[in-house]
Amino acid sequence: MLSWSSKINQIPINVRAITDSSIDPVIPGGVALLRFVDAVLARSAVDISAAVTVVMAELGQAGLVDAAAVIGNFQMMNRVADGTGMPVGAGSRRRHADLIDQLGLDRFDHTDEA
Repeated sequence: MLSWSSKINQIPINVRAITDSSIDPVIPGGVALLRFVDAVLARSAVDISAAVTVVMAELGQAGLVDAAAVIGNFQMMNRVADGTGMPVGAGSRRRHADLIDQLGLDRFDHTDEA
């Protein structure tokens, strides 16, 4: 969804920044957003507080609310998929092969074979 959004809004993005913190994501507030996501996923109250301060400074209250909503939505979608045992289909893997390679996601077992 992020790559599609960047195309529609004509904002360049380096998706490798999602898994490699040494890469600038090139979007406004991108580094702050990545740090916020990492802090939330690590469940570190101190890091979350610091990340919230930076996101607020760079993107404002609306940006913070949007970022938190996106994190919550992705967590929900992942939990539903995991809870139901939903595999990533072969068609999805083929369509997104370049992105899977860029992000190193092939290290996870996404086979739908029993």
